[in-house]
Amino acid sequence: MSAPLPAQPPASTPAPATTRSRRLALGVIATGLLMTVLDGSIVTVAMPAIQNDLGFSPAGLSWVVNAYLIAFGGLLLLAGRLGDLIGRRRMFLTGTAVFTAASVLAGAAGSPALLITARFLQGTGSAMASAVGLGILVTLFTESRERTRAIAVFSFTGAAGASIGQVLGGVLTDAVGWHWIFLINLPIGVATLLVAVRVLPADRGPGLRAGADVIGAVLVTSGVMLGIYSVVGAGTHGWLSAHTLGLGALALALLAGFFVRQATAGTPLLPLRVLRSRSVSGANLVQMLMVAALFSFQILVALYLQRVLGHGAAATGLAMLPAAAVIGAVSLGVSARLSARFGDRNVLLLGLALLIALLGLLTRLPAHGHYATDLLPLMFLAAGFGLALPALTALGMSGAGEEDAGLVSGLFNTTQQIGMATGVAVLSTLAASRTGTLLSEGSSRAEALTGGYHLAFAVGGGLLTAAFVVALTVLGRTRPGTRTRTRSGAPTRTRTRSGAPTGTGAPTRSGRPEHEAVHRTEATDAGRSA
Repeated sequence: MSAPLPAQPPASTPAPATTRSRRLALGVIATGLLMTVLDGSIVTVAMPAIQNDLGFSPAGLSWVVNAYLIAFGGLLLLAGRLGDLIGRRRMFLTGTAVFTAASVLAGAAGSPALLITARFLQGTGSAMASAVGLGILVTLFTESRERTRAIAVFSFTGAAGASIGQVLGGVLTDAVGWHWIFLINLPIGVATLLVAVRVLPADRGPGLRAGADVIGAVLVTSGVMLGIYSVVGAGTHGWLSAHTLGLGALALALLAGFFVRQATAGTPLLPLRVLRSRSVSGANLVQMLMVAALFSFQILVALYLQRVLGHGAAATGLAMLPAAAVIGAVSLGVSARLSARFGDRNVLLLGLALLIALLGLLTRLPAHGHYATDLLPLMFLAAGFGLALPALTALGMSGAGEEDAGLVSGLFNTTQQIGMATGVAVLSTLAASRTGTLLSEGSSRAEALTGGYHLAFAVGGGLLTAAFVVALTVLGRTRPGTRTRTRSGAPTRTRTRSGAPTGTGAPTRSGRPEHEAVHRTEATDAGRSA
């Protein structure tokens, strides 16, 4: 999972902090991010063990992931707004406490219902802490070089957490049981809280009287939940059943009500003016399609390794490590250089092309395959995600004015989580349905499971193809050299669209002074790093 972006500008400027306290605060926030990222990936290799132990149905198993993602994605905008109103430090501490307590509940779960409830609470706590974490860093590290280093640490933690999560999940599941993939958060969470209370700067917001769109948050969260539930239930009730269509229609009505609410509320979660930008709306649509396809890749490949090839949980985690490592290395070390030279849009299109090839080749996985020859070479095509996501983040942020940068970054986080939840629900349900059909026709278990995964990968490839078309036709061309930085982290001189260098305070072609362009540059770089 990529790292969340700040949902709103700081509510107030905290008192100056010492170098030591700033470093400790960075460690606290990075640790909080590590728990969130670990929890998004650590569960994937443990899902077969969870299913066998608690008796989940194949379609119901996706709710172990979906319950977390729905709460996380649905509450990010509200959590960011509440952080502005009551203070970011308070929101971070409360979110970390909720996440830690919910982790203990998940580790003690003895039934599907209790585990799903705990996962929803984990997602709630993650949204509360993640929505304000990077925003706290920005207020603490005001000098350009320090801020660049702090964001680099934050980004590295996110990239490393995804890799560590799958390996650690496999090792813990095999060694002491799947319960410990959640219980391990208890000592980490308690230590984080003890240090955070001492080192995070106190800040004040205007208070809840300034307004938080709770009605809008309820509408969007319940709409997403019902929509995902209707898709998951389609495997049992049928895609054209009254159950599926009725709940789907209700979900759409709730989401429509959310947009009506945003058009009329005095303090909306999502002012609709930001969606008028083609960069913002196009980038969010591309992200939803891309993440929907690729988060299911992470889960379904892990299931293929265990249920078809017979790998254990630890071996599955290690087998998935090359993909995670390639994504992290490319996103942190290669993507920015390519974007500076060829432009974000071209890098995004290249990344999407690699990912389309990846899912296309996964549709040819054999039922009696070998990891080294059939799957390992494909892992390196996952570099497309490391290319695509940073470029996509930069394109989405490029359409945000100075007053909307935080809001647009919060929206970007939200659509990412909705895409994850939708992709897991749709593709896992299609795979389970296809597997059942093949079993009824007399196929072996391995052949039926592989056939189900083939269908999911093919649909995922279609989603990526749609994302490629949207990126090609909706997102505008960008020229290289528009967002560069020196090694010290300070912004360098930029060029206008006409190619002429801008001077200090000189107006760009858009009519904004250069200092506003630099502000946008910093917001974009922060989003890409996260």
